[in-house]
Amino acid sequence: MQSGRIAIIGCGGRTALGFDRVSTAAAVRAGIPALAEHPYMIDRFGNPMRVARDLGLDPLLAGARRLVDLALPAAHEALRPIQGQQGLSPVRLLVCTGEPRPGQSENFATVLVEALREALGPRIGTVAHLARGHAGGLLALALGAQAIREGRTQLALVGGVDSYLHPETLEWLDDLEQLHSEQNLYGFCPGEAAGFVLLASSDLARSAGIRPLLDLAGVGYGRETNLIKTEGICLGEGLSDAFRMAAPPESPKVDRILCDMNGERYRGNEYGFAAIRNPTLFRNAADFETPADCWGDIGAASGPLFVCLAAEAEARNYAKGPQTLVWASSEQGLRAAALLRRM
Repeated sequence: MQSGRIAIIGCGGRTALGFDRVSTAAAVRAGIPALAEHPYMIDRFGNPMRVARDLGLDPLLAGARRLVDLALPAAHEALRPIQGQQGLSPVRLLVCTGEPRPGQSENFATVLVEALREALGPRIGTVAHLARGHAGGLLALALGAQAIREGRTQLALVGGVDSYLHPETLEWLDDLEQLHSEQNLYGFCPGEAAGFVLLASSDLARSAGIRPLLDLAGVGYGRETNLIKTEGICLGEGLSDAFRMAAPPESPKVDRILCDMNGERYRGNEYGFAAIRNPTLFRNAADFETPADCWGDIGAASGPLFVCLAAEAEARNYAKGPQTLVWASSEQGLRAAALLRRM
């Protein structure tokens, strides 16, 4: 009899802090920031834009090719646990990118998906793309887990890749007054990154002799109608729904919180209201971690990379406890959270 549990058996990441999940997690744990002046982009105040840039990429590289170069190392890293495994079905690939915005060509998603399919080889089966922003990677976790439970695949590779460092995107953020600077303290520092997570049933992991990194105990999502950059007041309703769906009231208290707060007031206020609405969920709701302080705002890569951080904490025995909640909020209203549990 199958248990129905979903295991995280692989993780991979690439950020401005490091080219794999190990170096990235070590830098975040140490609080090392990768924020620096952009080599040529100037903001409306006449100052170099402050960003978190992957120094391994050509600063002039843009468009889908930049996302491909970010994504491939992370995807390959996540797939390592099944290298050499025989008899497994093709891997279902779900890739999330940023919400529609300036700096994205009309065909960038097609170029990205086809490049990933070709580079990852025959191991990859069906491919799906979501343009859902910050929370999209966690929604993709839910979709991948559902496909496994319904028997549509044995394995799901779920990822997010994003870069705000296209000139048109940076100019757009500057026009919207969202860039952090000495004149705009409540803006954010744009970043770029990729994160991928390999899912399988716990039964498959056991039969294949693969030791899971974490148990995907629950994924939740919701919809916020009072959006950032509007006159509406966000009271955390959509994020609260995501919390309750991911971690029902009977769940043990959450020991660690990883989130995509990036310095914008809206996100901090939203979390405050959502925490008040879920008073029994956390051991300490104020003890949250914001990796954007180190790697910048990484958009659609946020959720999968939070999973990478939680997996490294477990692997190296510095986790705060057995339960970690990760969450993210997309500008267009999607809210998502995932409850990760020690196996």
